[in-house]
Amino acid sequence: MRLGLALGYWGRGPDPRHLDLAREAERLGYHSVWTAEAWGSDAFTALTWIAAHTSRIKLGTGIAQMAARTPTATAMHALTLDHLSGGRLLLGLGLSGPQVVEGWYGRPFPRSPLTATREYVAVVRQVLRREHPVTCDGDYHPLPYGGPDGTGLGKPLKSITHPRRPDLPVLLGAEGPRNIAQTTRIADGWLPLYWSPFRPEVYREPLATAPDGFLIAPMVRAVVCDDVAEGLLPVKAMLAFYIGGMGHAARNFHADLMARMGYEEEARRVQRLFLEGRRDEAVRAVPDAFADEISLVGPRSRIAERLALWRAGPVTDLLVTAPDPKTLRVLAALCDS
Repeated sequence: MRLGLALGYWGRGPDPRHLDLAREAERLGYHSVWTAEAWGSDAFTALTWIAAHTSRIKLGTGIAQMAARTPTATAMHALTLDHLSGGRLLLGLGLSGPQVVEGWYGRPFPRSPLTATREYVAVVRQVLRREHPVTCDGDYHPLPYGGPDGTGLGKPLKSITHPRRPDLPVLLGAEGPRNIAQTTRIADGWLPLYWSPFRPEVYREPLATAPDGFLIAPMVRAVVCDDVAEGLLPVKAMLAFYIGGMGHAARNFHADLMARMGYEEEARRVQRLFLEGRRDEAVRAVPDAFADEISLVGPRSRIAERLALWRAGPVTDLLVTAPDPKTLRVLAALCDS
């Protein structure tokens, strides 16, 4: 199991610790570093900055949102950064949810998310392989565009720039069982939002078709500390925000996922409290047990014990959200032992 550093997206502004953490992760032998985007900072610019200040560590978007760019624009970002970094990019993509797609990007959320994702990945693959001009006879990403408001002058095009790697790895963020199963067929890896080594049965069926070499790379909050309850507070705050704030009351994929993992009643309570504006109560309502099983928090000995469970399962890459270099060093030492 390889280690990665997940930096996420910016809050109010750029985090001055991120570059130092990325450099330390590279020094420690971490395999990858990942950036993200929501509705603020974008994933590619921050990752390019890190690429310019590192030399070996792989560079992942975890995740870049499909609604933010057409598939050809995403492929342009990917092939450009892959060239500039010497072939280090891992392209992580995700669809997001109706709240973000329609509220931030001003686009309709697809009626068939699986079809939209499949078309998107297919177009990206065509650009990167550069075998022929790119076409897509699809419902969501038609190329050339042939809608009634078009000119009819569009023609299939092939990238001017030759991609460095036609087989550049594509990973998908997917939450529903059908979406995960499709990911095993069309992508090189999967970026789970929550993963619990205590509940392997949750994903066993959708992962049954995963081919050899398929990457499973969950993001995990990790912190070496004496007080487990205190260390779990950021995890609970994150969960409350995702379960309550990143989705509509009637359609929240994150709340649905928590429910499938055995915490349905608790998920609905957290969601209700958050949407009522009672955010502190929502954080407290997140069960410590759930926050604990999807993270690595506590003294070194406790983390070592729980890390063994992660290493025993199908996870190939552990993408660590760590607030300090000490935690990065402890995890590196434990994974080397």
